[in-house]
Amino acid sequence: MSRPARPAAEGRAPLSREQVLRAAVAFADEHGIGSLSMRKLGDVLGVEAMSLYNHVASKGELLDGMIDLVFSEIDLPADGTGWKPAMRQRAVSARQVLSRHRWAIGLMESRAAPGPATLRHHDAVIGSLRKAGFPIELAAHAFSVLDSYTYGFALQEASLPFDTGEQTAELAEMIMAQFPSDEYPHLTELTVQHVLQPGYDYGQEYEFGLDLILDGLERERDTAAP
Repeated sequence: MSRPARPAAEGRAPLSREQVLRAAVAFADEHGIGSLSMRKLGDVLGVEAMSLYNHVASKGELLDGMIDLVFSEIDLPADGTGWKPAMRQRAVSARQVLSRHRWAIGLMESRAAPGPATLRHHDAVIGSLRKAGFPIELAAHAFSVLDSYTYGFALQEASLPFDTGEQTAELAEMIMAQFPSDEYPHLTELTVQHVLQPGYDYGQEYEFGLDLILDGLERERDTAAP
């Protein structure tokens, strides 16, 4: 049995490609990328699924546009900013964006047709490194290690069974209550003296590792300089 046709919306402004993409991103944020379909997206927007193909030619093109929107939210290296604070801010911003769009983590570098925001982002990062004296090969290494670390941390963070410091402490205490403290002394020590301390935030581990990487890249750049 076919579905009844939707009544035409009176006075509705024409749907735009950006509206379609933003609605798709919001849907994936709430329900996950696996639940996204053209039919469900049409339901959200109040249109027939076939009308969406006036704005995106395929599901693949929809994903391309969604990832490009995610890239547009990440801070670009600012002009006149040193490469190190620029790369740090960009990496911190990327982690924050990926925490909002957890479905995007595995797709960020998978698209065969990247959009303008994606290409602009990559070009700005490479340009910041090159202007700071990074040789081509070292700029490629820096870009790769920074993205690998950020995406990997974001993926691990998304899989953790807690979101806040309070939840972290509750889970740690629950796990520790299941075994004698002297059975795993080093794990107990780290949990008591670090994880259960007031103000602990797992995200601080990210910035510690990020600074190690940036310091190492700075040494490599200085070594490679003429």
